[in-house]
Amino acid sequence: MAARLAIIVSTSAGSDEKKGLERRLEEFFVSRNRDARIWVANSGDEVPDLARRALAENADLIAAGGGDGTINAVASVLAETGKILGVLPLGTLNHFAKDLGIPLDLEQAAQILVDGMPARIDVGEVNGRIFVNNSGLGLYPSIVHGRETLQDRLEYGKWPAFLWASLSVLRRYAILEARLRVDDRELVRHTPFIFVGNNRYQVEGFNIGARTTLDSGWLWLYTTREIGRLGLLRFGLRALLRSLRKDKDFDMMRTKEIVIEARHSSRLRVATDGEVIVMQTPLYYRIRPGALRVMVPNTKVESRGSAIAS
Repeated sequence: MAARLAIIVSTSAGSDEKKGLERRLEEFFVSRNRDARIWVANSGDEVPDLARRALAENADLIAAGGGDGTINAVASVLAETGKILGVLPLGTLNHFAKDLGIPLDLEQAAQILVDGMPARIDVGEVNGRIFVNNSGLGLYPSIVHGRETLQDRLEYGKWPAFLWASLSVLRRYAILEARLRVDDRELVRHTPFIFVGNNRYQVEGFNIGARTTLDSGWLWLYTTREIGRLGLLRFGLRALLRSLRKDKDFDMMRTKEIVIEARHSSRLRVATDGEVIVMQTPLYYRIRPGALRVMVPNTKVESRGSAIAS
């Protein structure tokens, strides 16, 4: 028997475009002889509630249609439940979908909900909040917060708002003073950013930010030593040219748990999958191996073998 399918769509498109998207999905699944219940969220706040509703109605496969923030919201509800997450990439960057090998074309991605295979992947967690991609401190959450403020108050487009917020944050260029406990090591860092990845990220070359696996059972920590604006620019250039010097330019290590304390603040802005909230320190990070089942292309499962979930 085919799995009961629920789809939660959250997109910034206008109401007419949302209705058009809903119709396209309905027609697609009717043509595949699949019964799919489709909900369109009017705001990001509705997404977790709809995911919990789909769980209560005993859907086996619950798909998130949107960007990484939408996928995070549904994944946070489904982790450890045994239910399967589906992914319809409708966002700007779609990092999670790309790392899973899911096509960015809507119809091709929807086809995976019909004939894909479930795999188990890890999720990261910080102070009880799940992330499927990464979590960041320092410059990045400040930029995202500034971008959201410009979008909400001044109605900037996403990319102009991001560029303006980046320039504003770089002008101030605040340094984060933090104490980190990583396994049996303690580090004190004055750094513009701290980045925690759910599994290992590529940090050099033109494919920066990609992951080849999501089921290794490890968090990866990345942070620079204290550098100024020009030093940060040089760091980015060396990353593109594949000439970073580990232990001189930055720290990169794998771990199961991380504890981060800010030396001069009890509260920090924390980004998780592109969403920013303020958290009380210390921040407790941990990996939750195999906590999430997700539908992926058959070829992706076959290439990783052990990722298949029965």
